[in-house]
Amino acid sequence: MAKAMTLNSEASSSSSSSAAAAAAMKVEKTYEIVTHLASSNAVVLFSISGCCMCTVAKRLLFSLGVGPTIVELDHHVAGREIQAVLFQLSSNGQHQTVPAIFVGGKFLGGIETLMACHINGTLVPLLKDAGALWL
Repeated sequence: MAKAMTLNSEASSSSSSSAAAAAAMKVEKTYEIVTHLASSNAVVLFSISGCCMCTVAKRLLFSLGVGPTIVELDHHVAGREIQAVLFQLSSNGQHQTVPAIFVGGKFLGGIETLMACHINGTLVPLLKDAGALWL
């Protein structure tokens, strides 16, 4: 009986460690998806349809003449996993993971950062440097 319990606990710990490894690989793959999208597009906006702050971010970028790559997380197969990666990236105490804006392959931040950059005049130069604006 003790031998059977030992085998079961070994199998259990083996399966839990393989599950942890699989989860870590999934997070790594999701991180690669995010970094690939961010590095291959001038501006990427991760959004959730129906999110009012996401709409504000989209409208601001469109009004400046930027055509961002928009990823609607509630329609994306890996949406929940991407949202978890975005939460880790925005580890500055923000609990809101969307909108998440990348400019020139770098994580800019959320709506607060986007609006602050717009108000203080640094957004347009960032967008020009990233190749999102030609003016």
